[in-house]
Amino acid sequence: MSATHEIQTLIDTYRQAVVAKDVEKIMSFYADDIVSFDAVKALQFRGKAAYRAHWQACMEMCPGPHKFDFDHMNIVADEHIAFAHWLAHCGGTNEQGETQACWMRATACYRRDAGQWRIVHEHWSAPFDMASGAALFELQP
Repeated sequence: MSATHEIQTLIDTYRQAVVAKDVEKIMSFYADDIVSFDAVKALQFRGKAAYRAHWQACMEMCPGPHKFDFDHMNIVADEHIAFAHWLAHCGGTNEQGETQACWMRATACYRRDAGQWRIVHEHWSAPFDMASGAALFELQP
């Protein structure tokens, strides 16, 4: 199996774990030294413990089903390092049963350690309007 195919499989399995709200499975994809520039709450998260707490809080914010669909994916990989970026339509269902979702940008960097691919860096963001400072959640790919 090529490195590119391995990364694609990892991303697919990661996406399924998020939809299933399986924080333990989600965390299994990350390196211990993960650095994440997530779009929610903090400028950065360093290490698995900090990022686990963030993922748990995200799951609790949306009690209903999650939406986590990926499009426009690009993967570049060699035997030890890989990079991927995509557009993600993500969100969840609130207490009123309303789905709240938007398109985000995602980039992930992977490193193969002892034969296992792990996410070592992740960056999630939404574009914003410089004049108003408002995030542009209504944009479509």
